[in-house]
Amino acid sequence: MPPPPAARTKVLQAFAALLVEHGERAATLDAVADRAGVSKGGLLYHFGSKDALVDGLAEHLRALTAADVDAMRAAPAGPVDYLIRTSTQVDTEFELVYLAVSRLAQGAYPHARAALDGAHDAWTATVLEVVADPVLARAIVLMSDGLYAHAALSGERPGDDLTSRRMGVDDLLALIDEMIALRAPRATEG
Repeated sequence: MPPPPAARTKVLQAFAALLVEHGERAATLDAVADRAGVSKGGLLYHFGSKDALVDGLAEHLRALTAADVDAMRAAPAGPVDYLIRTSTQVDTEFELVYLAVSRLAQGAYPHARAALDGAHDAWTATVLEVVADPVLARAIVLMSDGLYAHAALSGERPGDDLTSRRMGVDDLLALIDEMIALRAPRATEG
């Protein structure tokens, strides 16, 4: 499949940035075209309406999620390690698009919620492939959400430390491994 045209990508990035920085009301077609450096006609060529732009951004999130899941599965230390370690990464394209779609889901575009749910379902299913316990898989994904929220809100860029004063990612992963071992008999029973 050929890559999307550069103008289409610029429009989606501009739309996402406006949503995150100024909210849904400020992300008008004119503002998006201006921010992307394209004419309004150029924007409308790729996205015929604001609804089409919303759908395009949701589809972009789905594509980014699929790439993230592929990276999880290919990670040398496994999906859980990958998910936990990357949860503290902020200022990425994925984060921008995820936050923008979150803004849309909170406003007049509840169908954007499906793209967010799809991301969480994909991460949970990928973790479930290795932990074989749906409750633990969900808990691990929720831990990653918490790690992300802490990193995003605190402004800390912890690298391998969850905070400069507390445990590191390796300690958290060791705890997760212990939980997996404790829950393993339950996952194979019944």
